[in-house]
Amino acid sequence: MNVEVQLSTDDTALYKYTLNGKLVSKMFEDKSDRCTVYMCAVSPTGDKLYIANLSKHNLLTLAKDGSVLAIFTDHALKNPRCVHVTPAGQVLVCGYQSNIILQVDDEGKRKLAILATKEDGLLQ
Repeated sequence: MNVEVQLSTDDTALYKYTLNGKLVSKMFEDKSDRCTVYMCAVSPTGDKLYIANLSKHNLLTLAKDGSVLAIFTDHALKNPRCVHVTPAGQVLVCGYQSNIILQVDDEGKRKLAILATKEDGLLQ
């Protein structure tokens, strides 16, 4: 992403703003349920955006123009509440209800690893 912008969600849409707070655009919207655009993260190169869809139990991967590139679902991922991208580009998603942290490939298409579970002490 351009360093001159910031992203914000309102639970059903993703917005791009200037650093001064002026709305640039609505990048993505899903009003089919509540909490469909719960949290977001940006790849280190800025070419991909990742959205935790709490209501539909999935992770969306978007291009920087807001178009959907992939939708990741896994039976172990319930209510993904957080998504984080490390500086190395590792995509991590946390399932709130399932007490799990998964690593997903940077395309947002497949699970690479289960990093932590309830058995490891991970709790809501």
